Amino acid sequence: MAAAAKDLKTPLLLASDDRRRLSQPPSDADHQLHVPQLILNVNEQLGPPPSSNQEASTNQYSISIDTQLDFDENPYGFIGSNGFEVPGSTTVDPFRNHTPTIEGVYEWLKVLVCVPIALVRLVLFGLCLSIGYFATKFALHGWKDKHNPMPRWRCRVMWITRLCTRGILFAFGYHWIKRKGKPAPREIAPILVSNHVSYIDPIFFFYELFPTIVASESHDSMPFVGTIIRAMQVIYVNRFSHQSRKNAVNEIKRKASSNRFPRLLLFPEGTTTNGRLLISFQHGAFIPGYPIQPVVVRYPHVHFDQSWGHIALATLMFRMFTQFHNFMEVEYLPVVSPSEHHKESAARFAEKTGRAMARSLNVVQTSHSYVDYMLLSKAADSGQENPSHFMVEMANIQQSFHLSSSEALDFLDRFLSMNPDPSGKVKIQDFLRAFRLKACGLSEKIFEFIDVDKNRKITFKEFLVGSVHILKQPLFRQACEAAFTETDMDQDHYISEQEIRSLFNLFDGDGDGRISKGDFIICLRRNPLLIGLFSPHFMHKDLDLNAAAGFLEETV
Repeated sequence: MAAAAKDLKTPLLLASDDRRRLSQPPSDADHQLHVPQLILNVNEQLGPPPSSNQEASTNQYSISIDTQLDFDENPYGFIGSNGFEVPGSTTVDPFRNHTPTIEGVYEWLKVLVCVPIALVRLVLFGLCLSIGYFATKFALHGWKDKHNPMPRWRCRVMWITRLCTRGILFAFGYHWIKRKGKPAPREIAPILVSNHVSYIDPIFFFYELFPTIVASESHDSMPFVGTIIRAMQVIYVNRFSHQSRKNAVNEIKRKASSNRFPRLLLFPEGTTTNGRLLISFQHGAFIPGYPIQPVVVRYPHVHFDQSWGHIALATLMFRMFTQFHNFMEVEYLPVVSPSEHHKESAARFAEKTGRAMARSLNVVQTSHSYVDYMLLSKAADSGQENPSHFMVEMANIQQSFHLSSSEALDFLDRFLSMNPDPSGKVKIQDFLRAFRLKACGLSEKIFEFIDVDKNRKITFKEFLVGSVHILKQPLFRQACEAAFTETDMDQDHYISEQEIRSLFNLFDGDGDGRISKGDFIICLRRNPLLIGLFSPHFMHKDLDLNAAAGFLEETV
């Protein structure tokens, strides 16, 4: 006992054979076999049982997995995993504003000189916003048929707001705006897509084109702005809802197909970047298959980066107000049409459009997505010293594993609970603490499985990809159900604290003092790596691959 406590090899669970033995009086044969009273053999020996009697234990799961898998090296071999690879990453941060603070004597002097000018600009901004807001309220008053285009007289009233918008741009220092090319007729290209660098982009396009836009549902509640974008016959979308995204695509198709509606404008990146590259495109603009005119926006600068990266809105507005002039360039590119020779997928159409925009901007397009910005923001809000370490170029991962945004954020929550160091990496002791595991052979193998770089530390990308790799294995669900049955000692369809010991609070999600099958599977889906703890159960049992076929169809 003392030795077991000292080397932290105390088991977490009881084995099925051992639970049956505990429920019966001990026999002489049992004493002769010296069967250890454990299961998750949280010890170094994961080899075959010591006797043929133990090998003959009841097995209700038929098998077709190779029983020669080396469980000492791979605790997930029993669900068919042979390891995974982590996609390479770039070191670039597409959301970083390069001048987040005022630096240099020239900039400080300019700010001081421009403070009186900024006050005048602020008054102009407030006046234009107020006039535009009330004009928009008047244009919207009594209009209830939002399914059809806005009546013409209401659109004429909106010209007041559009002129006020130009005044707002002037107040922010955009006294003149350089344009290259022209918008194509709506009949030729009913949809425009643009890169998204600043909150100035939609203000400019509102004045220039008065298009219908696609926006997050959260924008509707924004003061002043919510009212104005409603007048643009906005298409709202909830990024976390598959049905909402589907409805938005249907609305895009409906409005693009009728010349009675304004042209549509979408920012396919889904969020703002620093303009030094493009990130992956969402496919909503490309699914309907209509010709698209790409537009690129540039903000040339020397001292002040105008991009709305990871910087406070108030700070960005103040810096804009205290510049002599802010430069902006807008270029309308040739129309891009889907291939006429074959039905082109939305992904391929988006890729073709992205290449045209990247060439014009002379930048590259990375696999980052708006989810990376959400990960970056969550890491920053949690106090991480270098939040950019937690971006994973989500487009590649979502394409490979069909991972949702909310799932990625949940995995980040669990990783942050491990107390990453300033480099964004987690040591094994913090990994074990977060999962309430004891240091032993099996738990170390679980850590080593996701430590792809073999440097005794894991990154968030390794943790995320490794966890999702396990979660998406075809046999994962069946393994969860089998593990519950193995752990349910008294077969009452609930697991008690005595049956699962130190992991009880982790699995008892609803805090009712017992673990149902639903609690058990939900916990394992949230923490897929924990299924490796049950590998000793299945070392000489096969899971039915046919039973996993339905689950495979759901996940692919």
